[in-house]
Amino acid sequence: MLTNPAALNEVTGAIIGGAIEVHKECGPGLLEGVYTECLTFELQDRGLDVERGVRIPLTYRGRRLSTRYYLDLRVNRAVIVEVKSVAALAPVHTAQLLTYLKIGACPLGLLINFNVPLLKNGIVRVVRPEPGSRRTVLHGETEERRKR
Repeated sequence: MLTNPAALNEVTGAIIGGAIEVHKECGPGLLEGVYTECLTFELQDRGLDVERGVRIPLTYRGRRLSTRYYLDLRVNRAVIVEVKSVAALAPVHTAQLLTYLKIGACPLGLLINFNVPLLKNGIVRVVRPEPGSRRTVLHGETEERRKR
């Protein structure tokens, strides 16, 4: 798994570039599954390792649960991509991605809402916080600063 910040930035740049290409080709208004499949093809064409529907096991007090989360995309085993096609992103979408980062052990995630006129307005970059930290980095700002 990538942990080097420069390498992670390169991967996220390629993901965002691929998402922009999909958005240019398809436009807003389609189902999430369509965007997920198109983005998978686009990222694979760019030479990235893309996994769809990765199952993330859950445990509770040391016991494995039968319930599992499924990631939309995991790229290069380091970046989780959560694809949305909604009127507006809500805090619960960011919380969902943050949970996936914590239990999926990836350092970085992108929340991409394709249902916007300009895709850059639908992208949120989330960095997994260090264990014990209460800060979440969104768009290079801490969540605490955003609340002010």
